[in-house]
Amino acid sequence: MTFFRTATEVAADLRRGALSSRELTEQLFARIDASDVNAVVATRRDFALEAASRADVTTGGPLHGVPMTIKDAFAVAGMATTWGEPAFAEAVADRDAVVVERLQAAGAIVAGKSNVHHLLSDFGRTENPIYGRTVNPRDPTRTPGGSSGGAAAALAAGLSFVEYGSDLAGSIRIPAAYCGVHGLKPTPGTVPLRGFQPPGPFTDLAREFPSVVGPLARSAGDLRLALSVTGGPLAPARRSRLADFRVGVVLDDPACPVTGEVGAALSNAVDALAEAGVHVVEGWPDGVDPVVQADAFGYQVEWFFAAQKGREPDGADEQERQRAALGTAWAGYFADVDVFLCPTVFTTAPAHDDRRRYDDQVFWIAQASLPGLPALSAPIGGPLPAGLQVIGPSHEDDTAITFAELAADVVGGFVPPAG
Repeated sequence: MTFFRTATEVAADLRRGALSSRELTEQLFARIDASDVNAVVATRRDFALEAASRADVTTGGPLHGVPMTIKDAFAVAGMATTWGEPAFAEAVADRDAVVVERLQAAGAIVAGKSNVHHLLSDFGRTENPIYGRTVNPRDPTRTPGGSSGGAAAALAAGLSFVEYGSDLAGSIRIPAAYCGVHGLKPTPGTVPLRGFQPPGPFTDLAREFPSVVGPLARSAGDLRLALSVTGGPLAPARRSRLADFRVGVVLDDPACPVTGEVGAALSNAVDALAEAGVHVVEGWPDGVDPVVQADAFGYQVEWFFAAQKGREPDGADEQERQRAALGTAWAGYFADVDVFLCPTVFTTAPAHDDRRRYDDQVFWIAQASLPGLPALSAPIGGPLPAGLQVIGPSHEDDTAITFAELAADVVGGFVPPAG
């Protein structure tokens, strides 16, 4: 079960010499070679093994000697940044993205890249003309989500110890939910985006919001570790005991009703939390209309793409006023409530190419994305897990992480796929 342990545990063993980074990395490559999930699609073996050998005779940072993979859309020196587009197949980066620099400075060994949907253009699947389709390790007939589907699938299959992805319209949280791992959308601006871009000279995005980059992992604690080394010190969590948390809850909505399977998993989780002493407050925050919020988020995504082309859509000023008012409403809500719980997505992993109510996958995602709140997806439920979305106050990412970490003891956490 070594390959399903947390990065935090593995790093501790590597630092004290209980594990060899070289042997671990060699074994990880063997797992990647034998896997039929198609999650890790490019590797740099000589680099990784040399780095692992050095790690075995030195001491390092909090991720010392831990082999990992990263979403293909990040620049990694000496590797192609393809975005799944054949025109970029030979676009080898000459420098690392900021995220890669910081992960490696913390001791991580970026050994390979995980698959993405073509041009990152789909949040529900991961498939492209270069590397083909990634499948869900829990059921290969189902999608892992996208566009960070390779990242989530790699973790669930035990092919990486920690991952880094991107989330514009749920591309971290949706795959995390479908594959049964943890995935965090940090507060916007926490982690630099430089080097997360199509191939070419590094440039700054014309408009960053609502695009963010963040970690995926098999535990909430690993999310904290990865975020702290890439985004800097975190504001301390509000609570340290599960029973001290005051939690808002909405588990369903007529605008995007959850499936029976997801509804049962969410209800059971909240019941378990209440029995553990968590104070539950039901209902949407005052001043928050989830349908309006979802529609407005769609506008923000369109604005993001328009900005990259040098355009500003009509009504932008009014949209920003609405977004500011929404931020005020959520800030007032979080004065009395610590975190807000809702579905990550209304269903478990669907079959490949099942387009029913496809666009509705972002309804629940939008509730944190539009106001710019940190949000993570935590796994709950059975063989096909559901995603419990934990939304925290702005710039209090560790409050959401800590709640998910403590809640895992009550509602369950990552479980390796059967077989």
